[in-house]
Amino acid sequence: MAQRFEDKVVIVTGAAGGIGLAAVERFAREGARVVAVDLPGTALDLALDAAKAAGSEAVVVEADVTSAEDVQNYVDQAVEHFGGVDALFNNAGIEGAVCPLDEYPLEVFEQVMAVNVTGVFLGMKSVVPALRARGGGAIVNTASVAGLSGNSMIPAYVASKHAVVGLSRSGGQTYAAEGIRVNAICPSPIETRMMRSLEEGLDLESMETAKELMTASIPAGRYGSPEEVAGLVAFLCSEEAAYINGSVYTIDGGMTPN
Repeated sequence: MAQRFEDKVVIVTGAAGGIGLAAVERFAREGARVVAVDLPGTALDLALDAAKAAGSEAVVVEADVTSAEDVQNYVDQAVEHFGGVDALFNNAGIEGAVCPLDEYPLEVFEQVMAVNVTGVFLGMKSVVPALRARGGGAIVNTASVAGLSGNSMIPAYVASKHAVVGLSRSGGQTYAAEGIRVNAICPSPIETRMMRSLEEGLDLESMETAKELMTASIPAGRYGSPEEVAGLVAFLCSEEAAYINGSVYTIDGGMTPN
């Protein structure tokens, strides 16, 4: 595989599993030194092992992305260990509850917005000076197809992912002249823990029934894989995407109408 990220430093949040773990492995295989970030107690050792197995260096940083101090620390750790930052995959997120808006617990709504919106905002805010010091770089934020339409059963998640799309478009306009690119990805259902949680939350006949129902809305006839998403993220962080800024990319098997 081409070494598009040789001598580059990439931060990945939500790195302990799913899309984040696949991204750590992809960036490492392409030569990046990776800073893998996730909550205390998560399986960050898997990210470290994946990077090492791919032949690259990595450090792990435990962080709560809703904490400004923790977010600044993971940027500082990247600079301390590897000398700077070239890209941020702002991927940490949670699904929240599965229920209609009038039944939605306020404390869960606030938590979803804190992780999915404040966490993305803080990541962007904290990493921009480090990217500026390198003469430019890339930020990719994980939104969702839920950020492009409505869904009656996950209102907080939908609201948060619409906000991520807005932050990404705003950041792209703000920093383009400095060579800092900000884009968002909008995956459809991906084979991850989050989808198992959502399938269970739908409370249908079985989780298999829930999966069949959601798969029926995807023209490709299947969920995507974390590795497929990681491939798009790597492209958007690479020099091949140098003229792409403030854009929103679906990766959804044809699920989202044009």
